[in-house]
Amino acid sequence: MSALWIAHVDVSDAESYGRYAKLATEAIAAHGGAFLARGSRTVHLEGREWPRNVVARFPSVEDAVACYNSDLYQEALSHAKGAAERDLMVVEES
Repeated sequence: MSALWIAHVDVSDAESYGRYAKLATEAIAAHGGAFLARGSRTVHLEGREWPRNVVARFPSVEDAVACYNSDLYQEALSHAKGAAERDLMVVEES
């Protein structure tokens, strides 16, 4: 069953986060992920409002988690630390 990788992001250092985004895009693609929404228009209805929201679809929860744990994604993540506040989750599609 496919899964959605959902990230809510508030970027404080655009240069460092740009390096993260470049490497993360490669890692996501390498694990079968495809972006459905990436920083596009949102309408906030409840809860905390995040300036940037990203949704990617993976073939499975396991593929999404393997991507997160991969060396390439962890390298990407090193650029995001201190450059953004983030919430990230993987949700299996029903």
